[in-house]
Amino acid sequence: MTIAQLADELIDALFDAAPLEASLLGFRDREDRLTDYTEAGEAAVDARLAGIAARAEAVDPAGLDAADRITRAVILQQIETERDRLAVRGVEYTVTDSFFAPAPATLSFLPMIGITEPAHADGYLARLAGLPALLDAIAERHSAGIAAGRLPVRRLAEATVEHFTRYLAGPDDDPLRRPEPAPGSGVDAAGFRAERDRLLAEVVHPAVGRYRDAVAADVAPHGRPDDRGGLCWLPGGDEFYAKLTKGHTTTTRTPDELHQIGLDVLAGLTEEYAAVGGRVFGTGELSEILRRLRTDPALRWRDADELLRAARSAIRRAEQVAPQWFGRLPSQSCVVEAVPAAEAPGAPGAYYMQPAMDGSRPGTYYANTYEAEKRDRYSAESVAFHEGVPGHHFQLTIAQELTDLPLLRRLASVTAFDEGWGLYAERLADEMGLYSDDIARLGMLSEDSMRACRLVVDTGLHAKGWSRQQAVDFIVANTATSRVEIETEVDRYISAPGQALAYMVGRLEIQRIRAEAAAALGDRFDVKAFHDVVIGNGPLPMGVLDEVVRTWAVRQG
Repeated sequence: MTIAQLADELIDALFDAAPLEASLLGFRDREDRLTDYTEAGEAAVDARLAGIAARAEAVDPAGLDAADRITRAVILQQIETERDRLAVRGVEYTVTDSFFAPAPATLSFLPMIGITEPAHADGYLARLAGLPALLDAIAERHSAGIAAGRLPVRRLAEATVEHFTRYLAGPDDDPLRRPEPAPGSGVDAAGFRAERDRLLAEVVHPAVGRYRDAVAADVAPHGRPDDRGGLCWLPGGDEFYAKLTKGHTTTTRTPDELHQIGLDVLAGLTEEYAAVGGRVFGTGELSEILRRLRTDPALRWRDADELLRAARSAIRRAEQVAPQWFGRLPSQSCVVEAVPAAEAPGAPGAYYMQPAMDGSRPGTYYANTYEAEKRDRYSAESVAFHEGVPGHHFQLTIAQELTDLPLLRRLASVTAFDEGWGLYAERLADEMGLYSDDIARLGMLSEDSMRACRLVVDTGLHAKGWSRQQAVDFIVANTATSRVEIETEVDRYISAPGQALAYMVGRLEIQRIRAEAAAALGDRFDVKAFHDVVIGNGPLPMGVLDEVVRTWAVRQG
């Protein structure tokens, strides 16, 4: 079996394990399936992945060409990361109101599925019918985790109860009613709606109610307090965190090393703050700059519409300038939408959903307009450049369009690469002249501060035993981010250990790789060509990316 065939076998295994994700990506042959969260289901996935890994490891890389060597490395990294994710048993204790937990994630992603033919409509109805079994399996895993001492966090479990209570309180505005058959789909729309609404009323809502009640009665009372939110407070938690840290960063840096890197980056930002803050506020004192950014009412949005207009304007500007910095451009523009209202209270400030490869959904930047008047306008441009252009929209959409690569290479989930590129894009946007003023540039610095804080706080929570309040206080002291967003961020870090490390680690690696290539090539270095190499090979672990760029630089020389 060739390496390309092993890559195809792996992507099939990953799609079988996460069929809803496959649908979101535009692969529509698993429409009636949902993830099997039972212990037996996860064990079967692990065994299948182990078998593919053994066959990939048996292939001598010395006998492969450059493309297949990269593909083999990606296969092994993807399998190790996924097996480690299963090994840490997150479904047991990840109980929160955002899409970092399996139950809210399923109900959040299902409404994003397009219906363009009868099989899609039938599959959607089958998935609705399958939600009780999925929710029951998740509840059983919560119980097993509690019995083993792998406890959720009480605050987040209570937020989950509130999340599903809100969902059940508004059945007429149920997000699961959002998917509609597309015109010309051949679907009996009236019949589909009738069966959908019957399933929601008779099957889905009662199941959600049972899950909500189980969390309220059987899970939340066992939850850890706010001063024990990290993995280090769980049995085996240090090992769990080591696995997740390696998977998200694709490096072997220790929590202590990552913690110190965060502190060093924060210290290095002080001079930049002083220069820009002096022009904007007439002071170079960091604490005063942060105070002004946090408290000035003129730096908040009037309403959701203003927030969305600013995001769309920033992305359109970036699309106009991008051809000067990229030889390869995505075939579609980035769409901007508000985070759906039902999800917004527990959702991040912004996120990006890549296009469906069947064309049923465009690449979309979701901006959170919940309590818009409390959100920072100064960070809007840097966030738009990160999530949209030239950030995730460019990197993820271009990857999908690399049809000469195995599908796995185009769709691999490599957090350090994806999020490192997004954070790199925020700084690149300054080189591209995209920031409209120094206020927006302060927003860029503030976002840098937040990502540096993530290194400190994530390791603080999960390796050093920090309390939630310690984490909140540290970010308040070192960023201009509003408290409402800081508290949401900290709850996110508690819910998704290690994920927040990927941003700054990946950015620093991409910057280091670029600097070394520029030094090696001198006047022959072409930043446009560099960008095409970085995002023209699909998502790569940091070590593999380093090798790819070094090889490219040698050829250029």
